[in-house]
Amino acid sequence: MSLPCHLAFDVHEASQVGEARRAAVRLAESLGFDEVAAGRVALVATELGTNLVRHAERGQLLLAPVTADDGDAWVELLSLDHGPGIADLPACMRDGYSTGGTPGNGLGAVRRLADEFDMYSEVPAGTVILARVARHAGAARPAPAFSVGAVALAAPGETVSGDAWGLVQDGEQAALLVADGLGHGPEAGTAAEAAVAAFGSGPFEAPSRVLERVHQALRSTRGAAVALVHVDAGQKSLIHCGAGNIAGRLISGVEDRSLVSQHGTAGLQIRRLQDLRYDWPEHTLIVLHSDGITTRWNLDNSKGLLQRHPALVAAWLMRDQRRGRDDATVVVLKRGSPR
Repeated sequence: MSLPCHLAFDVHEASQVGEARRAAVRLAESLGFDEVAAGRVALVATELGTNLVRHAERGQLLLAPVTADDGDAWVELLSLDHGPGIADLPACMRDGYSTGGTPGNGLGAVRRLADEFDMYSEVPAGTVILARVARHAGAARPAPAFSVGAVALAAPGETVSGDAWGLVQDGEQAALLVADGLGHGPEAGTAAEAAVAAFGSGPFEAPSRVLERVHQALRSTRGAAVALVHVDAGQKSLIHCGAGNIAGRLISGVEDRSLVSQHGTAGLQIRRLQDLRYDWPEHTLIVLHSDGITTRWNLDNSKGLLQRHPALVAAWLMRDQRRGRDDATVVVLKRGSPR
């Protein structure tokens, strides 16, 4: 599974809702959505955007294509704001509660139109909402062994992110890699994408061997910080290997543990690589992020967030912890279904 850099739209007036809606429809059409499916995307973008204009502080709408290993595709829409939060989530899902008079009648319509939907809110901290609209609505899909969510934003002034990530699932196993090319812009993006490509040629080898292959593949690039994790849904441990400043954390309601990477830069110079095994208790989330996100964050006051879709966790961290000077990527992985 992969997800490119998100498009970000500040939304605090009606004209910006239209801009985000048109971008969402263009994205849907580029993924082969038919007129009906693209119309669903347009309605979801309109409802989320209008909700931000009417009720939120410092609202933003993020858009990205999501492509699965089997070739299926979704348009992902993430709504982020900084308050005032929603005290009564069930009430806000009733038609007309949040955007009465708009074509879909509010967040209840977003939930009906989306193939995946989840939301999380705190008063007064704010709200994050996820809606994914599939190219083929209602298609039967097996329950996944893992669920993943990610948010990736390019550095200010850039249209290409210097970060990249990839996830490969095979039954009960998954391999996840996050790469941050040195600097930002197209050359950094080339290095990061080369890391993902090298990872994809044999993702389930020992992480240290994968990272060594990535190291060799990046020799002709400016290099990248890289971290990867191997997991098995039936096991209570994971294997991690990293070089450089990709941060890794294991987060649950009772645990917050860092994953240790070695110094160095793939493609330039790295020390002897080592696979490290960590306990991975049930319900513990794996978080990997680039250095565009601050490292001293915690979710102690947002423990309910950990039970939501991983994309909401990634969006919450991006909203609050982005440094704002560089590319930023957050990937969150957990066992089982998204909820």
